[in-house]
Formats: sequence, structure tokens, C-alpha cells
Amino acid sequence: MAILDVIQDACTVIGLTVPTSVFSQSDRELVELKSLANEMAQRIAFDGRDWTKLKVLGTLTGDGTAQSFDLPGDYKRMLKKAALWPSASPYAPFTHYPDSDQWLGITVQNFQNLVGAWTMIGEQVLIKPAIPSLATVQFYYLTNKIIKDKDGDAKVSFTADDDVFRLDERVLKLGMIWQWKANKGRAYAEDMATYEDALAVSAGADKGSNILAVGRRRSSIDANIAYPGVIVP
Repeated sequence: MAILDVIQDACTVIGLTVPTSVFSQSDRELVELKSLANEMAQRIAFDGRDWTKLKVLGTLTGDGTAQSFDLPGDYKRMLKKAALWPSASPYAPFTHYPDSDQWLGITVQNFQNLVGAWTMIGEQVLIKPAIPSLATVQFYYLTNKIIKDKDGDAKVSFTADDDVFRLDERVLKLGMIWQWKANKGRAYAEDMATYEDALAVSAGADKGSNILAVGRRRSSIDANIAYPGVIVP
């Protein structure tokens, strides 16, 4: 579903005239809708789970000397549970030092981690010791390219009527509806609850999610009762 279709569906609910085009227009309400579509897409993509569709494998290749590497061009953020796996010692990931003072401390002390260590400073990944020449370090991250154009090429934001959201368009529409109403001072609680329910369902159905089953343990498919009656001694 193109973003124009999403906006048109939302307009029927929020009480606006259904537009035939949006991104080529300069009317205030359409400008607001364009901005809201991009804002809500960002929230859905990055403020909650690590969506499977947005995961990208990053690879750093060593030269035996470099200890700092630029982040990928489409990098948004690390996964909530991220690890860097070296090809030179594949049985354990590098130790992560999220505290910059601790990282500075091991640098000043010339501390040699048994496997290797990493942190992020600025727009770079720092690694100690240097990755051996031609060896690699791999990790997953979330891409910032959450939209596709008419040719299927990924990009950062909606800029045309035929752009497509890479995640659930219904969730995007419901999010735009409640936020529009909230922005205009209208009652929005029920619409926000509907959006949150849809978001939770979409997140739960995302491949790779862990679903917790509540209730009694299920029997296996081919399990049978050994004897349907009562045995009397």
C-alpha cells in the first residue's frame, strides 16, 4: 500500500477531504500529514522492537592496524541485544564496553582483553586489539532506510505519493489517526488504544519474536490415550 493510500484512508476518519495527491501539494493540512507520516513511521520503526525486516548485517574488515571503523551509511542503531563476532576467534564475541571512561581506562592501562573489546564513540566502532588483516567482525544493526520507492529501492523518508512503508501500513494509518486527533485537541484515547493493540499484534507476529504461551501444556500432535477405560484391580 502506497503512502498516498494510507493518508487517504486516514483522512476519511479524521474528517479531511480525501486528497488525490499529497507530496506535490503545499496546503497546510497536507504538509502536516506528510510530516506526521514520517514522524509516525520513525516511531514505529525504532521506538519499539528490533523489526526483522530492518535488520542488516554489518561487516568490518581488518588490515592488521586499524582500530576504528566508520558505521555503515544506513546505520540507525544497534539492536537491543547486539554482539560483535570476530572471524579470527569465532567461539566468543568481543567484550562490549559501553562506558567511555572504562574504555579510556583500558586504553591508558594498555589492558589486553582475552578475546577482544569494542565500544562506540562518535560515529565509529572502536576495537581492541586491531582486527588481523583480511579477518572480519560482523554484527547486526537496524537500517534507517524504512521506506521503499516505486522501484523498490530503500530510503530514509517518504518523499513521493507512491512510496511504501516497509512495515505494517495499517499500524502507520492508525498511528497517524490518533496523533492527528491529539494534535488538534480532539478526543483520541480510543484511537490510541486501537493503534497500540495493532502495534502489539504486528510486533508479536514479526519473525524472530519470542511469544510466551500462557496456559496448560499442550500435548504433542500424535499423543493418544493409552487406554480409554478404567482399570480395576
